[in-house]
Amino acid sequence: MSASADNRGNSIDGILSGLGAASIWGGMYVVSRMVLEVIPPVTLVFIRLVLGTVTLAIVIRLTAARLPSRGDLKLMASLGLVGMCISLVAQFAGTHLAGAANGALITSATPAFMLVFAWPILGTRPTLRQVVALILATTGVLVVTLVGTDAPADAPGSHLAGNTFLLIAAITWALYSVLGGRASSRYDALVTTAYATGFGALFTLPLVPWELASTPVGTLDWLVWMGVLYLGIVSTAGAFYLWNRSIARLGASLPGLLFFAQPVVGGLLGATVLGEVLSTSFFVGGALVASAVVLSAREP
Repeated sequence: MSASADNRGNSIDGILSGLGAASIWGGMYVVSRMVLEVIPPVTLVFIRLVLGTVTLAIVIRLTAARLPSRGDLKLMASLGLVGMCISLVAQFAGTHLAGAANGALITSATPAFMLVFAWPILGTRPTLRQVVALILATTGVLVVTLVGTDAPADAPGSHLAGNTFLLIAAITWALYSVLGGRASSRYDALVTTAYATGFGALFTLPLVPWELASTPVGTLDWLVWMGVLYLGIVSTAGAFYLWNRSIARLGASLPGLLFFAQPVVGGLLGATVLGEVLSTSFFVGGALVASAVVLSAREP
């Protein structure tokens, strides 16, 4: 098989992996919005990470994948802190306050923010087109964050606070993705994902008793348990693996076009399943973010 055929195969694999991860995460916002009515955000993140870590550890055991050296554990811990602890806690808190549609849209600005971190960390200098994409994505996020006020009727807190949490989630996930690109160049995406989720669970654990002291877990019925399993196994072990695999195949500057499947799926499911209202600002902001991710995905 020629080198060009290999590259083409890697590109297709990366595109399908990234598209699969983004679509799973789009549905995740709807599932998490429902589960968060019963389980508070930090506790749910911890449960999700534990389930994901156990699932990935079993797969690694079966495949006998090469484990990280002691010198790379600091990098893996950084992935766990930034991507699995800070980003996921902000993501769930924001979705709980602002709704699934806004959660899926605002965090879809991640590919544009990746450009900011790729320069100092990987030495990948952004092009003019990519800078314009970053400005468009930031504007779109601000439109939804500051102008959009159509929070779910049962939203438990500030809509602005929820959107702010989601913006933090998008920025920290962008940093995780760039750092993940460095890790995936050394180890299999499966190993990188497993260690990141494991460290993320360790960093999140101390926050759980503090949260439960003021916000206890509600009644756990079978729908909640199904949602927890989806979040822990499908959207954590499965989607994180696909995302890291996509980065390994396509590089740190993952085409944003793939990631935009997330708000499409999340917005539609949020409206049809949860009855969330998609405001004008959502569509205006979505159009700006869509323009940004298309620009960032195009070849110079």
